[in-house]
Amino acid sequence: MTNKNLVPIVLFTYRRVPKDTIESLLQNDLAKKSELFIYSDGYKSEVDKNDVLEVREYLQTINGFKSTQIIEAPQNKGLANSIIDGVSEIINKYGKVIVLEDDLIVSSDFLDYMNNALEFYKNDSNIWSISGYGPKLPCLETYDKDLYLSPRGSSWGWATWKDKWNSVDWDVKSFEKLKHNKQMRKKFELGGNDMYKMLELQMLGKIDSWAIRWGFSQFLQKSYTVYPKFSKIVNDGFNDAKGTHNSGGSSKWDVKASNAEVQFENLDVDFALVECFQSYHNLKLFTRIGYFLKKYGGHKFVKKLLAK
Repeated sequence: MTNKNLVPIVLFTYRRVPKDTIESLLQNDLAKKSELFIYSDGYKSEVDKNDVLEVREYLQTINGFKSTQIIEAPQNKGLANSIIDGVSEIINKYGKVIVLEDDLIVSSDFLDYMNNALEFYKNDSNIWSISGYGPKLPCLETYDKDLYLSPRGSSWGWATWKDKWNSVDWDVKSFEKLKHNKQMRKKFELGGNDMYKMLELQMLGKIDSWAIRWGFSQFLQKSYTVYPKFSKIVNDGFNDAKGTHNSGGSSKWDVKASNAEVQFENLDVDFALVECFQSYHNLKLFTRIGYFLKKYGGHKFVKKLLAK
C-alpha cells in the first residue's frame, strides 16, 4: 500500500487523557505516515472542566504522526453527536476512516490491519465495516481462518467507507415497522438480543447512542462486519470513572491485543459462528434488569446503590 493511500485516524476524547491510546498507536510503523484528527468534546460544567482542560493540554504535546489536527468543541456535544459530526467531516473528505476512542489500546500492527482490510474489502457491497476488536468467542478455538463475518458491528476501534456511513438514517424512520414486526426484530437480534432493547431506549430518549443507529442501518442493508479472530484492540476504560458509557467492566470482554499477521480472503457467512456470536452478546439476567430500569426508571438510583 502506498503512503498516499493511508487512511486517516480519527480519535474522540472527552475527560480521559488518551496517553495509552496514543502511545500504542505510535508503536505502529504506519503512525508516522498517517494523519491524525482528534476531536475533543467540551465540558458540561465545573465538575468535568478540569478533566477536559487536562486532556487538551496533553493533546498539544502529541507528535510522531504525519500530521495532527485537534478540533476542540466549545460546548459539550455528547459522544453520539461528536462521532456523527466528526466522522462525517473526515470521511466526506477522505472517503474512509479509522475511528478510535480514548479508552482503547491498539496492537502494533493495528494500522496495517485496518488499512489492508479497507483496501481488500472496498468493493464488497456486503461488508459494512471493519472491526479492530474481536471478542473471545468459544467457537473460535476451532475456527481455522483469521477473519469472520458478523451481522453486528463494533464501536471499539473500527473503520468504514463513505458510501456506507452516508447511507445511515440517524432518525431511524423504520423503527415503528421494527417495533410491530416480531420476525424483523428476531432477525435484527442475530447480533445479540440487546440490539432491539438498545434501539428502543434510543428512541425513548433514555440513551444517546450513535452505534445502535449505525447497527440498525447495517441490519436494514443486510451487511456484515469483518472481525479478527484475535483482537487488535483492548478496551481499557471500564473502571476509571472517566467514561460516559463504559462502567462496571466484565472479564467477558477482556482480551489481549494480538500482533499476529492476518491473512485476508473473501469470506462467506458462517451461520454457526453467527449463532455463537449472538449467544455471546445476549443479555444475561443482571443486564436485562438494567434494561428495564433504564426503560421504566430507577437505573441511576440502583447504580449509585451498588457503587456504595
